[in-house]
Amino acid sequence: MNNFENLPNLVESILFGAGRPMRLSEIKTLMGSQNIEVDLPRIKEALNSLEERYADSSIEIKEVASGFRMQVREKYGDCLYPLWNDTSSRLSKALMETVSIIAYKQPVTRGDIEDIRGVTVSTQIIRSLLDREWIKVSGYRDVPGRPALYETTKTFLNDLNLKSINDLPPLPEALPAEDALDQLEAG
Repeated sequence: MNNFENLPNLVESILFGAGRPMRLSEIKTLMGSQNIEVDLPRIKEALNSLEERYADSSIEIKEVASGFRMQVREKYGDCLYPLWNDTSSRLSKALMETVSIIAYKQPVTRGDIEDIRGVTVSTQIIRSLLDREWIKVSGYRDVPGRPALYETTKTFLNDLNLKSINDLPPLPEALPAEDALDQLEAG
């Protein structure tokens, strides 16, 4: 393919059809399987062209941990919520607290999570996070009992629309105890 005029359309069709994030190398491999030889900088140019095309659209090209994907812009997502509203997959406060601790303090053991939360972490919460592929066992702490160390995965980052763990919002500063008591008494 000497004429790269249709390259953005080809990349667009790959992202649309894939239904998951695609790395530049995967896009190149797919094109190569159709005897379309193109280098990675050209694919990146095509992605930039698509970003410009969708600048004033409800669709965007987003780079996440596992590559690039097409998605609905966040501000247009609310009208789609009824399509995706599955009450069986609602995330409990305990599950969100647990995955937040893992994300910010990783790698952590179940005991570390319990120390931070101040309550026992149910096996079901850990199992749910593992089943969602939001966390994985990254190793074992070298202490008696060799507890598993948990860390977040690329799937977690993808699902939260993040490119890396560094894109998480900063943790709020803890208030000194006296200020916290003053706020409670004032409230």
